[in-house]
Amino acid sequence: MGLELLMLGDTPVSQLAERARFAEACGFDTVWIADERFYREVYSCLTRVALATSRVLLGPCVTDPFARHPALTAMAIATLDEIAGGRAVLGLGAGVSGFAELGIQPNKPPRALRESIALIRALLRGENVDVQGEVISFRNGHLSFKPIRAEIPVVIASNGPLGQRAAGAVADGAIMEACGSVAEARALRAEVARGAAAAGRNPQSVRLIARLNACVAADGRRARDVVRPTVARLLGRGSLKLATAAAEGLTLPSEATAPMANAPYAEGVRPYLPLLPLITDRHVDAFTLAGTKDEVTAHIIALRKAGIDSIIVRPLAADDAPAEATIEALGAIWPAVMSAAA
Repeated sequence: MGLELLMLGDTPVSQLAERARFAEACGFDTVWIADERFYREVYSCLTRVALATSRVLLGPCVTDPFARHPALTAMAIATLDEIAGGRAVLGLGAGVSGFAELGIQPNKPPRALRESIALIRALLRGENVDVQGEVISFRNGHLSFKPIRAEIPVVIASNGPLGQRAAGAVADGAIMEACGSVAEARALRAEVARGAAAAGRNPQSVRLIARLNACVAADGRRARDVVRPTVARLLGRGSLKLATAAAEGLTLPSEATAPMANAPYAEGVRPYLPLLPLITDRHVDAFTLAGTKDEVTAHIIALRKAGIDSIIVRPLAADDAPAEATIEALGAIWPAVMSAAA
């Protein structure tokens, strides 16, 4: 069972590096930085984090094939891998941030992800590539240096069945945002297995990763209140294709979410705060990781039994404490999690 940290480039780079160093000391095994427009540039931040750490894997979670051509991603991730001494891992997804500002219209995201991974892997192997795909094209090019590794792990982040099947078919792992319920974890496992089977792969070779906003505090109710606005945004935007939310009674009425339909992505949770009275603890527990240490421990163990191999947390903290409070709390409970998982 893996424990992974997600950070945004919304704080000074020196603070990102120190937080990553702290997470490494607390037992985290991977540190991700979001390629979120228009915060600090992701590969610059990852380089600084690489120099501040010695053990954790590092990568963007996630970059996309529309705002950044996958050939440039191959170049960047190979460079990071060299700087980090073979610790790079690549997270790819359909993306959304910055698309409106950049005038980007994503085309066939699942196909784009498959074609991107094929191109990136060929370039990392040192091949000269000339390809015209349905979405991705690259004209008779190659990397002008030799990566230190040809097989950098690649994971796909998707909340939709087509993207999850693509992960099963071609990736080393599948990330799902807000995959905090046992029912959703099982649905993710089924879609990834479906994609793997179609490609003749063993589904067990694809790691299943739940990406969850997290808060751990002595007062479980307070911890849930900290992450509640992020759930309001998740459900208010309505962009995630959650396979089991409707059946579990975890969706919101369309008349409640309609006024937020055109809220700018960059405004974060603010436009969705009027939905807070509708966000119950059932919603919070289904889409985040929040509560006391005992509650969070039990929650993670349940997800592990449902097939989740790793947890990516974006740590939040209660009562003006720094995010490090939740990082430390998760590190403290992880031995119990690992023991139960074993």
